[in-house]
Amino acid sequence: MEQVKIKNMVCPRCVMAVEDIAQDMQLAVQEVTLGSLVLRKSLTAEEAIDLEKRLQAIGFEVLKNKDAVTIEQVKNFLTSLVQEGAIPEGFNLMEAIQHHQSEDYSKLSNFFSSMEGQTIERYFIQLKINKVKEWLFYGEYQLSEMAWKLGYSSVQHLSSQFKKVTGMTPTAFKKISS
Repeated sequence: MEQVKIKNMVCPRCVMAVEDIAQDMQLAVQEVTLGSLVLRKSLTAEEAIDLEKRLQAIGFEVLKNKDAVTIEQVKNFLTSLVQEGAIPEGFNLMEAIQHHQSEDYSKLSNFFSSMEGQTIERYFIQLKINKVKEWLFYGEYQLSEMAWKLGYSSVQHLSSQFKKVTGMTPTAFKKISS
């Protein structure tokens, strides 16, 4: 069995794209999840090179460095939280990441910042704001529901953070995206 760690997988479509590549290459796939392709048998050197080229062609990257894998695991964990839209009010990002990764948060945070050029907190906020943009575009939820699903203490908190990140209010964004 071999596990291939993949950078930039952020949604179910990414999982399907990796599944399609693996199927096209006739690889013995056990499971594909965000950031990971698990194979029933090890890749040959030629298969590994071919897989890496195919993944790069669609914007993914095979992770070989342990530290890069750890950062990608954090990103995938946060992406999953936002995609599920079930972040409880009072959610503690530091505790959640420490529990998920079983590593010292300050060390992880410093490493994340140096590799990604932004803090974990900023990355998480950006994910949440992008989710709000998606929901606004499709008209899926009221702003109060979005705030609740993403763990904001109030609609005002969500709105002010949205404006700080995008430069416009959620209402203004909805008007220009309609």
